[in-house]
Amino acid sequence: MTQPGMTAMSKEMQDCVEACMSCHSMCEETMSSCMQMGGQAQMQIMRALMDCAETTRMCADMMMRRSPMSAEMCAMCAKACEMCAEACMGMPDDEQMMRCAEACRRCAEMCRTMAGATM
Repeated sequence: MTQPGMTAMSKEMQDCVEACMSCHSMCEETMSSCMQMGGQAQMQIMRALMDCAETTRMCADMMMRRSPMSAEMCAMCAKACEMCAEACMGMPDDEQMMRCAEACRRCAEMCRTMAGATM
């Protein structure tokens, strides 16, 4: 049920919010996995995961409240997701990293679409 004066979210926007939240969760899980592994090489991946987790959460929040900055946020979110996917691909033998990269790519694709749409 929508409030008076608020338009319902489009199916595309709802799907993008879900992709952002799913990506956020996956990044958080992957950070936990990374911390257990330890090692200095993980620092670059950890930064990418943190940036992606924060950006996807903020992006979903902004879309849900119909922020006028949603399109710009979606563009920035797509970039953070792509960077995170690339970082995760640096560990192709790690199943968690590969799942995270996939979630990031899916989110990036949906965010790029939303960035080009009028919200």
